[in-house]
Amino acid sequence: MSKLTDVPKRLLIGRALRSDRLGETLLPKRIALPVFASDPLSSVAYAPGEVLLVLSIAGVSAYHFSPWIAVAVVVLMFTVVASYRQNVHAYPSGGGDYEVATTNLGPKAGLTVASALLVDYVLTVAVSIASGIENLGSAIPFVVEHKVLCAVAVVVLLTLMNLRGVKESGSLFAIPTYVFVAGVFIMIAWGAFRGLVLDDTMRAPTASYEIKAEHQGIAGFALVFLLLRAFSSGCAALTGVEAISNGVPAFRKPKSKNAATTLAMMGLLAVTMFCGIIALAMTTKVHMAENPATDLIHNGVALGSGYVQNPVISQVAEAVFGKGSFLFIVLAAATALVLFLAANTAYNGFPLLGSILAQDRYLPRQLHTRGDRLAFSNGIVLLAGAATLLIVIYGADSTRLIQLYIVGVFVSFTLSQTGMVRHWNRHLAVETDQAKRRHMVRSRAINAFGAFFTGLVLVVVLVTKFTHGAWVALLGMVIFYATMTAIRRHYDGVAEELAAPEGPSDDSVRPSRVHSVVLISKIHRPTLRALAYAKLLRTDTLEALSVNVDPAETKALKEEWERRGIDVPLKILDSPYREITRPVIEYVKSLRRESPRDAVSVIIPEYVVGHWYEHLLHNQSALRLKGRLLFTPGVMVTSVPYQLQSSEAAKLRARRRQEWSAPGAVRRGPAQERTKESSPASKG
Repeated sequence: MSKLTDVPKRLLIGRALRSDRLGETLLPKRIALPVFASDPLSSVAYAPGEVLLVLSIAGVSAYHFSPWIAVAVVVLMFTVVASYRQNVHAYPSGGGDYEVATTNLGPKAGLTVASALLVDYVLTVAVSIASGIENLGSAIPFVVEHKVLCAVAVVVLLTLMNLRGVKESGSLFAIPTYVFVAGVFIMIAWGAFRGLVLDDTMRAPTASYEIKAEHQGIAGFALVFLLLRAFSSGCAALTGVEAISNGVPAFRKPKSKNAATTLAMMGLLAVTMFCGIIALAMTTKVHMAENPATDLIHNGVALGSGYVQNPVISQVAEAVFGKGSFLFIVLAAATALVLFLAANTAYNGFPLLGSILAQDRYLPRQLHTRGDRLAFSNGIVLLAGAATLLIVIYGADSTRLIQLYIVGVFVSFTLSQTGMVRHWNRHLAVETDQAKRRHMVRSRAINAFGAFFTGLVLVVVLVTKFTHGAWVALLGMVIFYATMTAIRRHYDGVAEELAAPEGPSDDSVRPSRVHSVVLISKIHRPTLRALAYAKLLRTDTLEALSVNVDPAETKALKEEWERRGIDVPLKILDSPYREITRPVIEYVKSLRRESPRDAVSVIIPEYVVGHWYEHLLHNQSALRLKGRLLFTPGVMVTSVPYQLQSSEAAKLRARRRQEWSAPGAVRRGPAQERTKESSPASKG
């Protein structure tokens, strides 16, 4: 199997990296920004549209509230960014919200935050890719017709890129992310120039459409509820902000400073793009509807099911640049691509958080280990599997998926900032330096305001989105919480059972006797080798054991045994139902019952074959026996291998594979030679 998988694996994810190369995978700020902030940066492609979609319920007249909603989102963004800048300085180890909540609020709060973040990371992948597929589908009909298949293909592609390692995936993602950011800023600047200086009239393709309001004349509490729901949809722009605090260890030194700077850059870029697109959408009179087929009216007639509603950013770009223009095409392509790449924020956050949780024994230990490329490969694969499941269940529909969104991230925001307030309170109680105290008081005030504001938004999100799908996210959090609690309980129970006692115990007392049993089916080379090995062991009794399934074969075995004069007693077990495993297990158990303080050593001769398909033809009875004997106390199982010629051939092939360099395995010669060659330059 190694031969079958090694070459494709090297081609797909590259050569394996030594553990001491981990420092080479750390990220500079210019790469860390697209790696960790692609989610909040790309959300400006759909967050403004979500605001307008909700407001359209009350008709075009409600659109004049969108600037105020944008202001509220901006204030919230700056609050969260300022709060998380305190986090990355106080907790640079990469635990992020989970570490903050666990340290300051207790393990249950930490586990709640972890559950919320894990759910949110999975949703980030599903929503970003589904939204990107829909953007791409407006230009390529095949993508729309096969939405689920295309979305799953993108998940696989992103998974492979991330399995190659954080630094390489970051380098791949940097260019489209920066092209997208530059394209949006050019669109905002050119739109402002055309509108303010040239006094041009820019019209979106939907400007002439009327919106059929689902509820006419909304006022009072209903209007407030609608505005709050629109605000909660606009808060999608904040998803992924916490990923930087979870990914501090991936930054180059000074880690905390670089992470804080990246946070500030991300916040400034995101709010500028969000506000600019909202402003241009109002100027160009973009009209959106939750049900465009029936609620968008043109010349008194509904557009019908054949109409495809393009995203806000696409309509604004068409109005500013002109449909089919070079900049319009570049921005449309960059938008679709960056939405796919936005999932990369989760691909970096989920595996890292999973590793920390595994280290704390809340998730399987396999999630804590790094793969060939020093990435947390198991966490990456687990995230891909969960996101694929969501995409398939929801048909890659971003409108349905986005209703599940945001809840988890605001749970983590609120608990994290509350934990930071307690963190500063604890340090203020013992700090005497006045300058440091002033800094702590200022930081506490920022985190306290962040906790209050994000807590308020969490209530708004729960109230306005619960029946629209937020309950699914809450259910996912509960499932994660229960699963991680059960895993921790299991690991704690196993550790307690395995703990070595200080004094003498049954495990350290030598058995009274060792009874060795060699399992045989016929007399051949493996049997003779197993018997020879068993005779060398210091056992009190030794016997050979065979099961009588075929009387003729059993008779022939006895005759051969006597003819050869083998000086080991041969015991035959009858098996009227032609079973092999059960009679052996029962016999071994009977030995244990007769002498509970004795140990039983079961010796099994096995063939060693060289091809994967040969494993299907040999040793199946031995595997079943070993599997059953593992559950029998006081029984030790020993395999005595006998190498067939095919195994020797396999060994030779393995040696040749080690000497052969797979594509991409050697690029510029051995590492030691490169070091010697580069040393004069480094000295100079």
